[in-house]
Amino acid sequence: MGVSAKIAPSMLSSDFANLASEAHRMLSCGADWLHMDIMDGHFVPNLTIGAPVIQSLRKHTTAYLDCHLMVTNPLDYVEPLGKAGASGFTFHVEVSKENWQELVQQIKSKGMRPGVSLKPGTPIEEVYPLIEGENPVEMVLVMTVEPGFGGQKFMPETMEKVRVLRKKYPTLDIEVDGGLGPSTIDVAAAAGANCIVAGSSVFGASEPAQVISLLRKKVEEAQQNS
Repeated sequence: MGVSAKIAPSMLSSDFANLASEAHRMLSCGADWLHMDIMDGHFVPNLTIGAPVIQSLRKHTTAYLDCHLMVTNPLDYVEPLGKAGASGFTFHVEVSKENWQELVQQIKSKGMRPGVSLKPGTPIEEVYPLIEGENPVEMVLVMTVEPGFGGQKFMPETMEKVRVLRKKYPTLDIEVDGGLGPSTIDVAAAAGANCIVAGSSVFGASEPAQVISLLRKKVEEAQQNS
C-alpha cells in the first residue's frame, strides 16, 4: 500500500493553557501530525479554537498542523488559517455539497492540503466526487464518533466506510477520529485507516510514546497483511 502510517494526537485532549509544551511533548513522543479541532459552536455544539491559536502555536513548532473544521462556513476560514500556518484543512462534506470545488481550490492556493470529513450518519458515497474530481481532496476523515466532543466511545459500524474507501482508493490517506486507542486500533487498521487521530488514549496514558508507537505498529502490520 502506498500510504504511510501517521499518528496525530488530538490537541483537544491537551492542556490548552500549555499548548506549545504539549505540542513539543507529543512530537518528542513520536507524533507525526498534531490534530487541531476547530469548532464553531454552530455545526457542532462545542466552541474550541480558531486561527489565532493556530498562529500562536505555529510560532513554536514546524509540525504538520492537521486542522479539522467542524464549521458551517468552511470557506470563511481558508484565508485566516492559511495565514496562520495551518498545514491541512479538512472540511465537512455535509456543508460543502454546493461549493467544494471552490473550497478545494482556495485551500490549495493558500498552501494547505485539502481533506474532507463525514459524520457517522453520512453515506460514504457523498465523498466520491471530491476524491475523483479534477481538483481532488487528498484525505478523507471518517468520523468514528459524532463530532463535537472528545472522549466518546468508538463506533465500530463506521469501519465499513473505511473498508469501502480503501478498496476503492488504495493510495488515499484515510483518517479516523474518535475513540481510537489500543483497544480499537486493530479494527481500524484492518479496515485500512492509515492516519490515526487519538486524544484521550494518548494524553491520558502514563507513557504516551508507547501508545503512539503501538498505534503506528498496528497500522504497519495491517498494511503488510493486506
